[in-house]
Amino acid sequence: MTGDETVAGQGAGREAATEGGSVTGSAGVCPVCEAPVLAGDAYCEACGHALGAPACASCGAAAVDAEGYCERCGARQPTGRDHAEIVLGGGAAALTDRGLRRSRNEDAVALLEADGTIVTVVCDGVGSSPRADEASAAAIETASAALARGLSHEEAFELAGRAVTKLATSLDDAPACTYIAAVVTRDGGVTLGWAGDTRAYLLPAGTLLTEDDAVETGEITAWLGADAEDAGPHVRTLPPGTPGLLLICSDGLWRYLDGYDYPTAGTPLELAREMLRHALASGGQDNVTIALIPLGEAHG
Repeated sequence: MTGDETVAGQGAGREAATEGGSVTGSAGVCPVCEAPVLAGDAYCEACGHALGAPACASCGAAAVDAEGYCERCGARQPTGRDHAEIVLGGGAAALTDRGLRRSRNEDAVALLEADGTIVTVVCDGVGSSPRADEASAAAIETASAALARGLSHEEAFELAGRAVTKLATSLDDAPACTYIAAVVTRDGGVTLGWAGDTRAYLLPAGTLLTEDDAVETGEITAWLGADAEDAGPHVRTLPPGTPGLLLICSDGLWRYLDGYDYPTAGTPLELAREMLRHALASGGQDNVTIALIPLGEAHG
């Protein structure tokens, strides 16, 4: 997976920056409280801000703390996950994108092949939880490795849940994410396991294969995390040889799918990029993650 990260400097007259966008300690003012600072100072004597902090991608102040937040404007900083793409040799593809309104990408996706079996896991960090991006990253890494070893959806889900739970320092500091995984075997068998509102569709008709764990207000009722209730995933099996294209996606895409004419021409990666463009053109209000796996004869 690859990604690009852009960090904007604040410009001359405020503070001198190193190559990485941090203050060198030259005379000037603190980027947080604007109190005078002297050359060589490591901290602002007025507010205690570390003067070697990276620059904020939003306001430009050299004020980003160790948790990735700007101490001046409060913005979360972008990461290398802002846009990433994966393509397997057989054509299956996945991408994830920050979207237009979020300061960072809290979705995560894994797509891999092991002995002819394709595994994909998509997790959407719960925005109301802390460090949601860490939750989704831990879940996809753990679950995809477990499924690739041949473990069941229930076992992979349990292991992913443990990995996310370990990130919590307390129930008030519990990272969380939704979860969906798909396994497509060499003989064309397809199984899905999920919790939350991350979805699977069968194209070209756009048939919804999952059901949301959510109430009418849109709040999710199932997730991975230390504060999640002890429940297993939903599991669904499709008949071997089911033809079509399996779409796994976060709500950054599916909220824009009503009445959408799915693209039909192109490789899975090209189709995923076209769907991403649709989500961004429709508002791009959330992170967008898309995985597409050919089924039936296309998979074999």
